[in-house]
Amino acid sequence: MEEDLAELLKEIDNEEKTLQFKQFTNLTAYELGIKLVEAAIEKKLSVTIDICRGEQQLFHYALPGTTKDNDEWIKRKNRIVNRFYHSSYYMRIYYKLLNTTIQEKSYLDPSEYAAYGGAFPIHVQNVGVIGTITVSGLPQKEDHKFVVDVLKLFLV
Repeated sequence: MEEDLAELLKEIDNEEKTLQFKQFTNLTAYELGIKLVEAAIEKKLSVTIDICRGEQQLFHYALPGTTKDNDEWIKRKNRIVNRFYHSSYYMRIYYKLLNTTIQEKSYLDPSEYAAYGGAFPIHVQNVGVIGTITVSGLPQKEDHKFVVDVLKLFLV
């Protein structure tokens, strides 16, 4: 089990290192947001999609079947990325490998921080992490995979 988690952590780390932007503008956020919405509609997913640069929300769309709870999950997942500069799923697996939770190890309030998959760092080459791309509405592994799959197509 631990080897599987270690391998998964390496895979997520590789995604974060390879799925980086040359630049990121408000227009980039809009174009990526539309791609995410189109992919969700095509797959008939009930998700909320959010893109932020720092604390500024640049794109937000809630598909039918989502609720205000999805917005709250997004805020909590985003705080993880903004604090640790890794995806929320990476942090979930990292602490699971340590046999603890982010709340126990880092003393973070679970009502403010959620280390569950779905928030991915916007990493600009030669700059660093500047924001978040987040999806909420699916099981955490699927939230993460959805963002990664669309990013792979978008960054080609």
